[in-house]
Amino acid sequence: MAHRLLGETLEILADLIGFQSVSSESNLEMIAYINHRLDQIGTRTYLTLNPEGNKANLFASLGPADMDGGIVLSGHTDVVPVEGQEWSSDPFTATLRNRRIYGRGACDMKGFIACALAFAPYFQEIGLKRPIHLAFTYDEEVGCLGAQVMLKELQAVGRRPAMCIIGEPTMMKIIEGNKGCCEYTTHFTGLEGHGSMPERGVNAVEYAVHYVSKLLEVGEALKTRAPEGSRFDPPWSTIQIGKMAGGIARNIIAGSCSVEWEFRPVNGADFTFTHDEIRGFVENVLLPRMQAVHPDAAVITETIGEVAGLEPMSRSEAVELVRALTGNDEPAECVSFSTEAGLFQELGIDTVVCGPGSIEQAHKPDEFVELDQLSACLAMIEGLEKQG
Repeated sequence: MAHRLLGETLEILADLIGFQSVSSESNLEMIAYINHRLDQIGTRTYLTLNPEGNKANLFASLGPADMDGGIVLSGHTDVVPVEGQEWSSDPFTATLRNRRIYGRGACDMKGFIACALAFAPYFQEIGLKRPIHLAFTYDEEVGCLGAQVMLKELQAVGRRPAMCIIGEPTMMKIIEGNKGCCEYTTHFTGLEGHGSMPERGVNAVEYAVHYVSKLLEVGEALKTRAPEGSRFDPPWSTIQIGKMAGGIARNIIAGSCSVEWEFRPVNGADFTFTHDEIRGFVENVLLPRMQAVHPDAAVITETIGEVAGLEPMSRSEAVELVRALTGNDEPAECVSFSTEAGLFQELGIDTVVCGPGSIEQAHKPDEFVELDQLSACLAMIEGLEKQG
């Protein structure tokens, strides 16, 4: 069956790539497309929206309606922007070259979603003994915001799947652990003034530089805290500065500045250490200096998202299931990129990461997924028939 569905998968993938579901935009058209396909085969679907109502998660169940448990196939619908990248073809038009499908989201992660949707009619037709669920979320790329909403609602209505396969691009390797991802924007409010008298103002950009220097200092300290035997690459928690913006002109003391940064912890101890260090620096060093000149000066950190990592378990039924489905007997791996897996695990859902394509292609121009990878993913999903 898997080989017969490759053509259908490619058609669905082409449709999905055509939706410009960049995180900054609505994904409702893509969700409506998916919902329509599932409605046509009588699938039970459940939508959850963001507060603004312009983005949606879709949770669908195939098989017995009154049975708890089951296996979730989960993927995010949003993609990263293409601006500033040089593509060989239209990033939002699926292009086949050399047995590869090119397009934004081809591997991250519309290829996996296409595979799951291609199999949905077949699963409905054969009559599953145990449910298979499809979970498609919004805003994974900007803090896993959609999955948090979806899982909170599922918990509220008492749905409790047993296992979850997150189809992030792993070249169909089995991933049992990933780092957490915490994203922040720190805002600095100073006091503007004439550039000839810097001591009479509070230069928000200068204090932001001090803050960034502290972040980098903490990042170096985290290298010394790598857990013994850590399988992550790199083995320690990391801090990365993504964007810094502030000021108006060279001769004006900057009254405001912002720093966008991320933190990828390997464990809870590093999370606590990092926040204690940064908080102490702000409260004991930066703010006293700023407010000595201008009492209303401020440093405020906005939390964009804090997502726990996927913690490797001594025994994981999800890992064992995917090992059986793929025939992969190599040791499961840990990766440094973030996924929604930790959110499922926090609810007691045994979770593993395995999907088509390479993370090395994600977020880059000319992103692609190989046809052989899609075929391998289809073969994995076909094996769920026996589990269901």
